Amino acid sequence: MFYYLSELRDVFSGLNIFRYITFRAAMAGLTTFLLCVVFGPLIIERLRKMKVREIAKRDDCPDLDRFHLPKEGTPTMGGVFIIGSILLSVFLWADLGNHFILLTAFTCLWLAILGGVDDYVKLKKTGKKRGLTKRTKLIWEVLLGCFIGSYVYFSPDTSTKLDLPFFKNIVWDIGMFYIPFVALIVIGTSNAVNLTDGLDGLAIGCVLVVGLTLAVLSYITGHLTFSSYLFIPFISGAGELAVFCAAIMGASLGFLWFNCHPATIFMGDVGSLSLGGTLGIIAVLIKKELLLVIMGGIFVLEALSVILQVFSVRVRGKRIFKISPLHHHLQLSGWNESKIIIRFWIVAVILAMVTLMTLKIR
Repeated sequence: MFYYLSELRDVFSGLNIFRYITFRAAMAGLTTFLLCVVFGPLIIERLRKMKVREIAKRDDCPDLDRFHLPKEGTPTMGGVFIIGSILLSVFLWADLGNHFILLTAFTCLWLAILGGVDDYVKLKKTGKKRGLTKRTKLIWEVLLGCFIGSYVYFSPDTSTKLDLPFFKNIVWDIGMFYIPFVALIVIGTSNAVNLTDGLDGLAIGCVLVVGLTLAVLSYITGHLTFSSYLFIPFISGAGELAVFCAAIMGASLGFLWFNCHPATIFMGDVGSLSLGGTLGIIAVLIKKELLLVIMGGIFVLEALSVILQVFSVRVRGKRIFKISPLHHHLQLSGWNESKIIIRFWIVAVILAMVTLMTLKIR
């Protein structure tokens, strides 16, 4: 909304500042942070009174109870104020006529609703404490992925080509297969963040790092001079996604204010599914799909640990890990929760630096 004040720069030249992405991105991040910090305590208290609380006891893994039972009763569904602050900030600071912003906001809201319903089923339906069925969530994630993938496939402003990291002139045009490919990204990113969200601040800290990385990549991709210098495809309008990424960063910092160990609120599926899928779609829109594997390496590792565990149990009848995802395996191996969280953050930062390094190593 404030972006359109720049159209009045002929009346007052100072309003021209609202035209710059860097200024609006900084303000979007600051806005989401302040919204979370100011209204967070009110929302946490409201959720507590509504008895929207974490069910810590795990019937499927009693070994974890000694770690999780102290967290019993902690309010959950904190993703409501994460996503709410992001969408409000984007409304205030982004160019609402930009189709990349609209697609990303739609993704964010779609998955937030799906995650919210999943949280509701967990909390209110005693017979289904683990939430919606996997098939139900998969169907809605696939529908979203196919919609975004179809937009990219049919739009003349976008491309179905994949750029290979570390290679300058190698691209792979997968044509109509791009549609299921995007669906796979939505499924993978949303559920990978959801799986990572098992320790205080772990997932949101990694989301913060990936959001920062995507903000830099979005700005460069939408800047003709920078993209030409780095030999990456220039995408007109993609730079506006830096504002959305900054909003995610600010909300992540604001939520981490309350979610750091020991957490006073958990984000729930309403936050983790939405944040994961949104980051994935931003990578799709700026044509950095394959770099997701590097920048989101922590999420990939967590998801891979679950996949390998399930495969090993079904094929070999033996476990690879004491329990999956990986962070719970480390807990049962004697690692302190804070040590796991901070070391995962460190790895996430290193992977972000490697991701940005690929822009020059081509």
